[in-house]
Amino acid sequence: MSAAHSAATPTSRAGHGQGRGVLALRGLIALAMVVDAVVHIHLSPGYQLSAPSGVGAGNLFRLEAAVAIAAALLVLVRGNRTTYAVALLVASSALAAVLLYRYLNVPAIGPLPAMYEPVWFLEKSLSAAAEATGAIVAGAALLWTRHQGRPRTRAVADQ
Repeated sequence: MSAAHSAATPTSRAGHGQGRGVLALRGLIALAMVVDAVVHIHLSPGYQLSAPSGVGAGNLFRLEAAVAIAAALLVLVRGNRTTYAVALLVASSALAAVLLYRYLNVPAIGPLPAMYEPVWFLEKSLSAAAEATGAIVAGAALLWTRHQGRPRTRAVADQ
């Protein structure tokens, strides 16, 4: 085995391991977004009852589910800074909404209904946990990819 080949082998193995890590992050982000979407789709009919012909919370839940599915697909198909930022935005905004309407009695604002619900139940908790996980992992992936494009320091490059 030549010196050049043996020097390249650890680098290629490290790169391959990083590839698996990135795929795992992308899969976890997508899974969190899908769990969020499934819960919102499941709950939407009951929440639409308060405004059957209007915007209603049920329709907002369906919209949230569609956006979460789109974010999951984007991250799976093309895991890059932009898609991680989209997933971070979707997950964190959904988590902010559930926390806002859990702890504050926000009145109806224009076509948006009042959605105050001062209780936690299994599906709501599952959705919030998925949103928090998606936001944390997407944020970590975003930070990680930020450092990937930076040139190595001289000490690392000389080794």
